[in-house]
Amino acid sequence: QVQLVESGGGLVQPGGSLRLSCVASGLAFNKFGMQWVRQAPGKDVEWIASIQYDGSGATYSDSVAGRFTISKDNTKNTLYLQLNNLKPEDTAKYSCSKRWGTSPATRGTQVTVSL
Repeated sequence: QVQLVESGGGLVQPGGSLRLSCVASGLAFNKFGMQWVRQAPGKDVEWIASIQYDGSGATYSDSVAGRFTISKDNTKNTLYLQLNNLKPEDTAKYSCSKRWGTSPATRGTQVTVSL
């Protein structure tokens, strides 16, 4: 059974940083590209970053490029998202999933950027 569990969210002031983690189990993590998406209240799901199976080829949405960094540690079955220079508009629930194909529903982790 595939499981993806996110953590690392929280309340942070504008300009602050957070590091999100997504621990995978039940799948050959080193064979899958992964991605992060987010959803703010009342808005559609937004893709923000993806990475290839071997940790190369990171790509980002325009809204986060230059501020967020996606990475993948296949020895720990863990996907990361480093969030720097956070803005109030980054407030959302952040979730991880496989880049292609189906992924299980996850709880996500809430990021709130506010004074």
